[in-house]
Amino acid sequence: MSFNDIENRSPSSNLGRRDRQDALHLGPRKKACTTDPLVHYGRHFGRTVHALCNVPALITNSILREVERGDDPDDSFTAHERKEDEVFQALLKMVPGLQDRLATASLEETRHIADLLQKGASSARSDDTKSLKAAIIDWITPRGEALHPPIPRNSKTERGFNHEKMGVLLCPAGLDWSDIEVKQKLRNGELLVPGDQWPIFLYQGSVYDEDDPWKGLLRSTLLVSTFKHIFTSPSSVEKEAKATRSGNARIHGMTQVTRASITYAATQARFALASAAVFSRSDTVTDSERFYNSVLELLDDVDQIEEVNKVSWYLERKEQCR
Repeated sequence: MSFNDIENRSPSSNLGRRDRQDALHLGPRKKACTTDPLVHYGRHFGRTVHALCNVPALITNSILREVERGDDPDDSFTAHERKEDEVFQALLKMVPGLQDRLATASLEETRHIADLLQKGASSARSDDTKSLKAAIIDWITPRGEALHPPIPRNSKTERGFNHEKMGVLLCPAGLDWSDIEVKQKLRNGELLVPGDQWPIFLYQGSVYDEDDPWKGLLRSTLLVSTFKHIFTSPSSVEKEAKATRSGNARIHGMTQVTRASITYAATQARFALASAAVFSRSDTVTDSERFYNSVLELLDDVDQIEEVNKVSWYLERKEQCR
């Protein structure tokens, strides 16, 4: 419609005075866009089953194995395939109707399902990374004091081994941060820390006992705060009921701490302390993927089940998600 068309309309036309809206006031509120439920489930899957999973590959591989193996027993799977299958079965159990949906889906539909689940997992990780960037500064700042030197809440460049407070927390267990030579090598990159060499902050009181490596492991105040921030609510860290919405644990019906949720919280806390700006597979300095996999591998070790259960019980008691 042109301006001439508008000018030529009669006063009684449908574009009459009564139908006009006040252009200098807010328009009607738009209806909220409904997020696909698969994105919702994908968020919880990433936090509690496997944060760094390639969901399209997981689903494709699992379907192909089912077709190729037929009635072959699981004993014919390799260790890696069994692990993949365990993650896939957890996904099927988490998402109502997913197994039936995949059984009848076309290739295009299957890809769409996988993409939505992947979107959920990735967005949850991104949201948690963003919110923890500022929160962790508050947790490491002595109560009633200021952090010296101060750390920008929205920048990562001055974190990691570049900062005294964060450096002492990230220092690998077994190394002495107070050793000037060790500190200098960590800062200038001469001493690179692989992801499977864990930081001291994972231990309660930042104390590592080489004669008893499980002592205090995954029981630190910082890890507990991170876990509560992610799964209960940010305000629950300070025991103040300020949250107006239910936390992630309640939203998703989470009734117990999972091994992957412990690993996820540890990975997020470590990354928040580090100087890396982007959570990326190509980041060989922070080496987050190797760290995540090494922690999850330990917690999945059946020979360590007794110690793992103690850690889970400890975090459940602290987080009170039951």
